[in-house]
Amino acid sequence: MKAVILYGPNNFDSGEFEKPQIGDNDILLKMKSAAICGTDIRILEGKKTKGVRYPSIIGHEICGIVDEVGKNVKYYNVGDKVSIANVMPCKSCHSCLTGRENACLNRKAIGYEYNGGFAEYVLIPDIFVEGGNVVKLPENVSFEEGALIEPLACCIRGMKNAGTGFNDTVLILGAGPIGLMHLQLSKIAGAKQVIVSEPINSRREKALKLGADRVVNPNEEDLSEIIMSMTDGIGADIIIMAIGVPAIVNSTIKLCRKGGTVNLFAGFAGTGESSIEVNAIHYNEITLNGSTAYKREDYFQSRDIVVSKKINLKEIVTHRFKIDEFKKAYEVCKSGEGLKVIIEP
Repeated sequence: MKAVILYGPNNFDSGEFEKPQIGDNDILLKMKSAAICGTDIRILEGKKTKGVRYPSIIGHEICGIVDEVGKNVKYYNVGDKVSIANVMPCKSCHSCLTGRENACLNRKAIGYEYNGGFAEYVLIPDIFVEGGNVVKLPENVSFEEGALIEPLACCIRGMKNAGTGFNDTVLILGAGPIGLMHLQLSKIAGAKQVIVSEPINSRREKALKLGADRVVNPNEEDLSEIIMSMTDGIGADIIIMAIGVPAIVNSTIKLCRKGGTVNLFAGFAGTGESSIEVNAIHYNEITLNGSTAYKREDYFQSRDIVVSKKINLKEIVTHRFKIDEFKKAYEVCKSGEGLKVIIEP
């Protein structure tokens, strides 16, 4: 089969890979859409190595058709349209037992410990089949939308951590795919106004199209002045950092109202270290939190929102490439030229 093979850091190419053979409790998925994530870029460049093997196939935002089922598999049939919740928690570590399966200490994931979605066929191991991580989709959900259920689930987890609710003023830093998902989720949660800060013109235009009340070019406008003018000098209730720039964390905190929340959603560049004026957090009682992966309940909620058509994911997809064009797709992702880039078989 055709696949994108990762041989090592900065060493990957499309080529021929042995088609998986399934066991009695496994499923073979015929990939129809697999989206490139920022984490995939970091894996390709050797900046993220946990759970990554060489050689292997990565890609964890996956949707396709069930092509084969093991003889013991009961709930799924050949031809089913499904998306994949790619993370399987161990269910027994301290994190899992205290309600944080998204931060499982021993989790296994397709696209990491198991070969992923940048291939014509993907083996879905028994633990994912039996755990309910193969999620059936109705016909009104496209393959591309199905692939984006996974990053949307991550955003839902971040939204829950941030606590966005009715009548909130939300500031989102970054209008990439994740920022645009957070924008729409904030509106669904009842936010009064959503302000998006983004230096790239095309992304600001997309944010306006998807419902932003105000977009800001931080290179040309005073973000602090705008936030304070739109909140009567109080500051934003919720701030979501959908870009991983450590240098702006401190200035971002100062845009938050007393008692507000700043969610560090993105993975941060380099060592991730940032100098923070802790008194701003202390005296203003600001909550500063993070977000990692998703719980399976988040994934199913993401699926339901996509099925209901309450969120527009089609506008977030800008480029499509075949497996053997993967290096072109990689360059588009790196350039920031587009938003979500889809790999097709």
